Amino acid sequence: MARDYTVAVVGATGLVGQTMITVLEERNFPVRSLRPLASARSASSTVTFRGQAIPVEEVSEGAFEGVDVALFSAGNDVSKQFGPVAARAGAVTIDNSSAFRMDPDVPLVVPEVNPDDVLRHHGIIANPNCSTIQMVVALNPLHLRRRICSIIVDTYQSVSGAGSAGVEDLKSQMAAMVAGQPLPEPRGLPQTIAANLFPHIDVFLEDGLCKEEWKMVHETRKIMHAPDVAVAATTVRVPVLYAHSESVHVSFEGPLSPSEARAILSEAPGVIVQDDLAHAIYPMPAPVAGHDEVFVGRIRPNPCLPNGLSLWVVADNVRKGAATNAVQIAELLIQRGAL
Repeated sequence: MARDYTVAVVGATGLVGQTMITVLEERNFPVRSLRPLASARSASSTVTFRGQAIPVEEVSEGAFEGVDVALFSAGNDVSKQFGPVAARAGAVTIDNSSAFRMDPDVPLVVPEVNPDDVLRHHGIIANPNCSTIQMVVALNPLHLRRRICSIIVDTYQSVSGAGSAGVEDLKSQMAAMVAGQPLPEPRGLPQTIAANLFPHIDVFLEDGLCKEEWKMVHETRKIMHAPDVAVAATTVRVPVLYAHSESVHVSFEGPLSPSEARAILSEAPGVIVQDDLAHAIYPMPAPVAGHDEVFVGRIRPNPCLPNGLSLWVVADNVRKGAATNAVQIAELLIQRGAL
């Protein structure tokens, strides 16, 4: 007999947290009771779910009693402090931060790629980085046909990847630029983004990578169960509001033609192929924003790589790259009888 669940959303007033609530409603997730949680600063606000205003509670150790699923999107510190608390209270914690992603005892799951991994959880499941999610959804179906040897990826990531403050940075700076006024200082991003881009996301590491690039390397290997795949990433913030774009160059162990790749991806779960160059049809971030699928186009040979192909991959980073993937993990647990 079907049952309903008590679902907590930690970080419920943030951009991803609000989208999680929207996605729960859109996908008709079997919610008996929604428990929105946030910091003390946001605890006096409300969120809307199924037409009702629900008060936001302050996240605390006692907030997870009776919770079946806890969706976290409130940053590493909150996840590290309260993720294990929620798990001990009996909730399955699905965490959108990077706090647990590389823990060998925590599955890192994209339902279209490694659904069986959800069954290995011990109370916590990690939601991957947004740019990693869309890439592996596009590449794994090809990897299953011809093993991938190497990946070179350059990302063009929207400001919503930095949350509501990043979106406000771009909007306020562009408005000032159009009005001929001085640009306001950035609040959510490290540099001015209007009419600009900068080639790093998150902090720089000692080896010259930025943290976002490090995530793409190691998360890809873990999700695809491919520890030997060579991955090189350059992550770039661009003045786009929603949806990340990626230029992906892949080397396979054997030949794979563009037509074969299109056919494989046309049948792949969660993928939409838009690749009609004669009519200038290819994925772009503006029309992709608001969708849950991963869009792939510009599939062509790459003569610089052995058995090489190049692809253009676009997805909504707030939805499939974060909120929707987390809800899909919860749906997968129900399908597998693990919730």
